[in-house]
Amino acid sequence: MTERLYLNNPYLRQIDARIVEKIYRNNKYYIKTDKTIFYPNLAGGQPRDKGTINGIEVLDAYDEEDDIVHVVKDNIHSDKVVLSIDWDNRFDYMQQHSGQHLLSAVFYKLFNGETVGFYIGKEYVYIDVNLPEINSEEIAKVEEFANRIIFSNFQIKSYIIEKSDINKYPLVKNSISNSKIRIVEIDGIDFSPCCGTHLRYTGEIGLIKIRKVEKHKGNSRVEFVCGNRALMDYSWKSNSIKNISNLLSSKDKEVQYKVFKLFEEKEELEKENRILKEKLYKYKGEELLNKAKYIHGLNFIYNKFENVELKEINNIAIYLTSLNRNIVLFGLCNGDYAQFLVGKSTEININMKNIFEEVSKDMEIQGGGNTQIVQGKCEKKNLNLVLEKFYENIIREIKD
Repeated sequence: MTERLYLNNPYLRQIDARIVEKIYRNNKYYIKTDKTIFYPNLAGGQPRDKGTINGIEVLDAYDEEDDIVHVVKDNIHSDKVVLSIDWDNRFDYMQQHSGQHLLSAVFYKLFNGETVGFYIGKEYVYIDVNLPEINSEEIAKVEEFANRIIFSNFQIKSYIIEKSDINKYPLVKNSISNSKIRIVEIDGIDFSPCCGTHLRYTGEIGLIKIRKVEKHKGNSRVEFVCGNRALMDYSWKSNSIKNISNLLSSKDKEVQYKVFKLFEEKEELEKENRILKEKLYKYKGEELLNKAKYIHGLNFIYNKFENVELKEINNIAIYLTSLNRNIVLFGLCNGDYAQFLVGKSTEININMKNIFEEVSKDMEIQGGGNTQIVQGKCEKKNLNLVLEKFYENIIREIKD
């Protein structure tokens, strides 16, 4: 059985230990020691500790019944070893995990919201609270209350109780099967069964900042950061606001108003631009229509474009096919391949999708579409021939 020193003293950074078992498989060594300060991966939802054994990186640490297995790549030739953890990584997880307990307690005390799930990631933490909706005012109350508790610097302690005594503690959930239960208590404010590493005082959490709230499977997912992560989050946002305010030549508190104003102006310009483009597509379409060939009672509009986007050609085609009696045969040469677009007015009784399939039997083309418009690509050298094939098949359909 591995003695888990982190349970009683999570501030231990380095210890001497003894290897009691070592197995080599899959090009790695799996090591058990008589005691450890390494927290096993995702035990109780908390990620593992990082660190070294005799200077060799620990790739993983996980539970195996009553033991903790440490995985390393290189062999360790001595039974006596020194275990060292990455303290910055450990302290970060302690801040996030203690902050999670506190935030969950505040949601329960203020709104009777129980935490039904949580996640500690590398960049952010979230809890799922069984409240279908939480508004911004409620979030502000939760955040303020949680940070008041942090600034009051309440003690956080952990201890083992017997299952028979569990009803003496105000636990939110009481579905525990173990005979002995570890309780993490925030000085009478919260009592939670937990096997994770925690701080000694709430003041060490530093700060809790809720980043966003979104609906998730009927619950509310609350994303937040604590401590140094909150500082880093504030830093990049502060720098972004400063850069934007400099760009807009405005004070930082006026940035939001300026951005909203710019967005409204952008929306108006885009609207005007759409109207102008529609007029332009109509003008270009009419110009091409004037050059159309009148065959079998239909206007055949043929044109090859260069150095334009397919989207522009498509819009011109949409305009022309919205009119009666028009057949569009467009080609476009851009890059290594050529593109084509073939379409017809709605009332013309032919199926462009079927014609595309007929052409593809004779020519190597890619693409698709619907009964009215098809488009695709082919080799540049074959573009003229592809358009001719479409023309021939259209004429055949019309005659039939």
